[in-house]
Amino acid sequence: MGKKNGKTSGGKTDLSRYVDPFRVDGSREFHLKFHSTDEKGGVDKDDAKELLQANLVRLRASQEKLYAHDRWSLLLIFQGMDAAGKDSAIEHVMSGVNPQGCQVFSFKQPSSKELDHDFMWRSMIALPERGRIGIFNRSYYEEMLVVRVHPEILAQQKIPQRLVTKSVWRERFEDVSNIERYLTRNGTVILKFFLHVSKEEQRKRFLARLDEPAKNWKFSLADVKERALWDRYYAAYQEVLRHSSSSYAPWYVVPADHKWFSRLVISSTIVSTLEKLGLSYPAKSEASPAELKKARIALEKEGPPLRNRRKAVSAKKTAAPKAVPKPPLPKEIAETVGRHEPVAPNGQRS
Repeated sequence: MGKKNGKTSGGKTDLSRYVDPFRVDGSREFHLKFHSTDEKGGVDKDDAKELLQANLVRLRASQEKLYAHDRWSLLLIFQGMDAAGKDSAIEHVMSGVNPQGCQVFSFKQPSSKELDHDFMWRSMIALPERGRIGIFNRSYYEEMLVVRVHPEILAQQKIPQRLVTKSVWRERFEDVSNIERYLTRNGTVILKFFLHVSKEEQRKRFLARLDEPAKNWKFSLADVKERALWDRYYAAYQEVLRHSSSSYAPWYVVPADHKWFSRLVISSTIVSTLEKLGLSYPAKSEASPAELKKARIALEKEGPPLRNRRKAVSAKKTAAPKAVPKPPLPKEIAETVGRHEPVAPNGQRS
């Protein structure tokens, strides 16, 4: 598709500058430390907001086609440190989509029922159906992040002890990659977003949650405890991003110190991915021509055909209104019609 002055040949804004620099697909060595948290992509806040609104329009159009086409599904995975902006990103980026075609799941601490299954089970039963968008606010990657930082959790997962070896994390990376390949081969498009926030920006956001009463509910003392393990989480994310990035299920390392820019990157990635699928509305109904004709006959029996009814309505609107005779005026009023009484300077009739 050709590009001119930042536009595609279709006249839409070319979004590649907000997508390509942040893609991690395993094609080269990855180091998280080389990825900035405060990148702005050469765009200011006001322009980014305008671009976001334009993206929401394009996303809504693509989602409708995705739903009608009913072949592909889209899985969006959001990961990041606490206060990285996952919730607000989902809220703002997905605000324009039809709720009927979108499902959001937040994966918290596993329940006893979930612990009786393999670690992927609860995510697999939440996968989006064809034609729908599924959103995982945190995901099965927590099993290689939180569980790795807190190895005591692994002991609670009822895995046979002899299977828990020093290779457990490598094996989980392999399992996840194989499952993601399987899903993509069956029509699920996977986009994974790591919201990359700095430790200092996290501190500021925690303080804002404490200072603003309306945000107090977002704060937990556990957040401070986990923050003390920042370096361990950072190392765990480095391993996840390095070992689970692929061409079929790429990660996007999204600079998250500026929420307005992270939303632009995320929305641009989703829009560009969906538009590349070449989605379209079904060309015709699945019903046969004979069935469609039968349906028309049944409907027209209930009243005049739609085209005739439209003509009748149009003719009624354009026809000149009939003259309606006015009732005669009462005698005492009729005698004064056309007679002008002088008006005194004070406005009172003389």
